[in-house]
Amino acid sequence: MVDTFSKETRSYVMSRIKCKDTKPEIIVRSYLFSRGLRFRKNDKRYPGSPDIVLPKYKTIVFVHGCFWHLHEGCKYARIPKSNVDYWEKKLYRNRERDKHNQKELEKMGWNVITVWECELKKDNVEQTLEDLYAQITSKL
Repeated sequence: MVDTFSKETRSYVMSRIKCKDTKPEIIVRSYLFSRGLRFRKNDKRYPGSPDIVLPKYKTIVFVHGCFWHLHEGCKYARIPKSNVDYWEKKLYRNRERDKHNQKELEKMGWNVITVWECELKKDNVEQTLEDLYAQITSKL
């Protein structure tokens, strides 16, 4: 399948995709802050530059997009139909990197929690955030 955009337009479109301060990240951070938790964001000192680092609770939270991190069993995680070889390599590499980073952080003694973009959709966002808060605070 041929790309509908020129190479320059595709490059521009891809450059606009954010890797931090995404809408799902902001939802999670706003909720945790409103519940009184204080954290560091996108801390480069740790493997994977975690989205949220809560040192007091020795907990790290990653907020992953279902497409970019290839969330298993999720309807939003699918390989595009054009340039399949490229996308398969890229997305599976992302997934492997995530697993490696999680193992490294756990070796360092961190509790690692992943929140998926699909869990933050309107119908279950409140429950997801409450469960996340309970997971974080139960570690004290």
